[in-house]
Amino acid sequence: MALLAAAGLGAGTVNAIAGGGSLITFPALIAVGLAPVPANVTNSVAVSPGYVGSVVGSRADLPRERVRALVPVAVLGGLAGCVLLLATPQRAFEVVVPFLVLGAAAVLAFQDRLRRLVGHPRHMAPRRHAVALYALTAVGGVYGGYFGAALGVMLVAGLALLLDEPLARINALKNVLSAVIGLATVVAYAAFGPVDWVGVAVIAPATLLGGYAGSRLARRLPGGVLKAVIVTAGTVVGLVLLWRAY
Repeated sequence: MALLAAAGLGAGTVNAIAGGGSLITFPALIAVGLAPVPANVTNSVAVSPGYVGSVVGSRADLPRERVRALVPVAVLGGLAGCVLLLATPQRAFEVVVPFLVLGAAAVLAFQDRLRRLVGHPRHMAPRRHAVALYALTAVGGVYGGYFGAALGVMLVAGLALLLDEPLARINALKNVLSAVIGLATVVAYAAFGPVDWVGVAVIAPATLLGGYAGSRLARRLPGGVLKAVIVTAGTVVGLVLLWRAY
């Protein structure tokens, strides 16, 4: 219980600042005796309250018009990801996940150069911009519902490329999308997944506290420092997942 509580506190903090907190809680659940699939499902349910704490902590920076537009897409994507996890072998996606995470970290690291190639958000046609934003949110929802590790890194990387907003506002939007994707996984896995509810009861309150603390810290970090933290976290998570998969 002490191990799971400490893992939950750390995961909530890391998810609010950068993403990748599941890399802490998922191994902890494996360490206390759960098989990989129940550990993955239990982890998805348990870390969800941490995202709620992140939203509360970063609510002052929320771009509310974006939230209203993107939340339904995130929910549908999250539910689709849950269906994929419960209906298909996990091995195939585990092979792809490390490259998605590393790619997201690279996109954020080279954001300015990529913008020169694809165009600055303010110069994109409104229809193209809307389609790209909805597609990014849908893909993030599917990924979050299926596995979810470093979901925050992937969302921040894509949103920073498409939105002409300060990174603090993009991070706040990421927190909301992560929270609603997490809520979708809670509903789906609670009804149909092999959830270990004792593990959830220990981890969930800790992630809530960690998420609030992490989001408050993220608001105080300069944009350049926040970007460096997110890129570093994404690279570490991606490399660890790559090592595990291969």
